[in-house]
Amino acid sequence: MHPLSPALHGAKSLVVVIAGLSWSTLSRVGFGWFAVLVAVFVLGATVLSVISWWNTGYHVVGRELRVHEGLLWRRTRAIPLERLQAVEVVRPLLAQLTGLAELRLEVVGGGKTEAPLAYLGVAEATALRGRLLAVAGHPPAATAPAAAGPAPVPLPVEHRLHTVRNQDLLVSQLLTPQAFLLPFGLAFVVAQFLSEGSWSFIAVASTLTAMAGVLLQPVRRVLDDWGFRLDRDADRLRVRNGLLETRVQTVPLHRVQTVGVTWPLLWRTKGWLRLRLEVAGYSAAEPDDRNRPDRLLPVGDAGTGALVVAAVLPGVRLDALPWTPPPPRARWLRPLSRAAVGAGLDAEVFVARSGLLTRRLTLVPYARIQSVRVTQGPAQRRLRLATVHADTAGGSGAVALDRDVAEAWRLAAELTARAELARRR
Repeated sequence: MHPLSPALHGAKSLVVVIAGLSWSTLSRVGFGWFAVLVAVFVLGATVLSVISWWNTGYHVVGRELRVHEGLLWRRTRAIPLERLQAVEVVRPLLAQLTGLAELRLEVVGGGKTEAPLAYLGVAEATALRGRLLAVAGHPPAATAPAAAGPAPVPLPVEHRLHTVRNQDLLVSQLLTPQAFLLPFGLAFVVAQFLSEGSWSFIAVASTLTAMAGVLLQPVRRVLDDWGFRLDRDADRLRVRNGLLETRVQTVPLHRVQTVGVTWPLLWRTKGWLRLRLEVAGYSAAEPDDRNRPDRLLPVGDAGTGALVVAAVLPGVRLDALPWTPPPPRARWLRPLSRAAVGAGLDAEVFVARSGLLTRRLTLVPYARIQSVRVTQGPAQRRLRLATVHADTAGGSGAVALDRDVAEAWRLAAELTARAELARRR
C-alpha cells in the first residue's frame, strides 16, 4: 500500500479514541491526563497501522487477485476475478487531501466489500481497476500501447449519459417527509419551551439529537450524491458522486440484475423520479446503502429517466411498458392500492408495479431470472389469487402480486420459457 496509509488509518483511530473516551473521562482525569491517554492510544494505533501496512500487499495471479496480510497469523485471500461484479475507487476527505484512494471490489455472493485496498495512489488505483476489469473478461474499448509491465493501462473512452444538477438534488431532499415536517417539529419545540418557561440541559440535548436524526438522511444523501455524473464506457457504467467522500464506481452492464424506478409522493408534483440498480450478490447483502453500487439516477425528470433506462436496458421504453392490474376481487386484499399494483411482459423485461403513496416499478431482464415461484396465502386461496415471484441473483427480483390463479401459472410458465430463451441467446 502507499506509505501514507498508516497516517490515514491513525487519523481515523484518533477520532474513534476521542469518541470512546468521552467527555466524562475528561472531567474525571483532567485535560492533561486525557491528552496523555489519547496520545498513548493513537501511538499504539499508529504502530499497529505501520505493522499492518508493512505486511499487507496484493498480487494479480492469472485470473485471481490475492491479498496478503497479517503478522502473527498470515492470511492470503484469493478472489476469482470472474466473480467480479463492481469496482469502485473511493476517496474520503483525508484521502483527497493526500492524493490517495481506496479500491473496493464487489463479488458474487459477498456479504460485504471484498479486499478493500487502502490506500493507493489515485493513478495506481485507477490503473488497477482497469486491469482487474480487463482480466475479469470486460476488456476496455481502447488501451494504451503495450509497454513493459504485466498489463496495458486502459484509456477511458466514455460517453456522458447524464449529470445531475446540484440544485435539483437539494430541492429533491427538501421534498422529503423529514424536511417537509421539520417546520412543524420546530413549532412544537418552541411551543413547549414557551409553555414551560425553561428547559433543562437534558431536554435541550435530546431535542437537538432527535432533530439531527431526522435531518441526517436527507443531508447524507445530498453529500453522497453531490456532483453526480453517469457515464457509459463500452459495456460498463461509471458513476461519479460525492462531496466529502468522492466515489468512482464501475459496474459491468451484463451484471445488472434489475432496474428500479421510484416516484416519491412529493416529487410527483415536479415529475421527478429516482433510478436504482441491483447488482448480483451485492445490493441486498450490504447493510450500509452508501456502500451499494446501485445509484443510477438520484433525481431526474421522465425524459432523463427514459434515456438512462434505454442505455442500461437496450430496447426498453420506460413510457411504453405494458402492465395490467390484479382482478377486481383483489380489492378485498388491497382496497386502496389495487389500481397501483400490476405486472406485465415486455419484449425485453418483466415489469412489476407496486406502491400507493410512493410508486415503484421494477424491471427484470429475462436473462437475469434465476427462478420463478408461485405462492398463495390463506386469504389468496379463498379468493383464487396467487403471487408470482421472479427471483434474481441480486436478491429481491420482482413480484406480481395477487394475480388470478390460472393467470399466475401461465405467467410463471411464460417467464420460465423467456428466461431460458434469453440465456441461450
